[in-house]
Amino acid sequence: MNSRVILEKKQLDITLDRLVCELIERLGDFKNIAVIGMQPRGIYLSRRIREKLTAALGKQSFNYGELDISFYRDDFRRNSSPILPHELKIDFDVEGKRIVLIDDVLYTGRTIRAALEALNDFGRPAKVELLVLVDRKYRRDLPIHPDYVGLKVDTRAHDKVIVDWKENNKKDQVSIVTTEPK
Repeated sequence: MNSRVILEKKQLDITLDRLVCELIERLGDFKNIAVIGMQPRGIYLSRRIREKLTAALGKQSFNYGELDISFYRDDFRRNSSPILPHELKIDFDVEGKRIVLIDDVLYTGRTIRAALEALNDFGRPAKVELLVLVDRKYRRDLPIHPDYVGLKVDTRAHDKVIVDWKENNKKDQVSIVTTEPK
């Protein structure tokens, strides 16, 4: 197994700042906007984005939520161990809102598909945009593409992108771990 760091803390902070600037540039005054992090790993990124947006805008002038997609996954019944649900935190109506869905890594698109299905249970948004920290450019199973991207990386099927956050008792960094194919 081989591992290499592709974003260290300083680079990660710069990337997050850039993503926040892009959001502010495109979304303007944040009226009728909701930022939603995807459980389990997207919430660390979404919380950081929320914190930086609130600091930049002077106050939290947007709705914020965290979406659990456990029961919407297409592999829900295929796993040998049961999928454990996470806490759902959406205390606002998504009907007619512009939603920014946030996840850490985009790979096949299946997780995003599940999030879109789960989101529809809360109403019909006016628009849904996707922000990801890392876009693994190859191997899409579904025609899903991010609107905001921190970093695009070329990976192979046996590579894994690992996003570590200090909130998980680790240090902030993004790595690619490569295992040799069998």
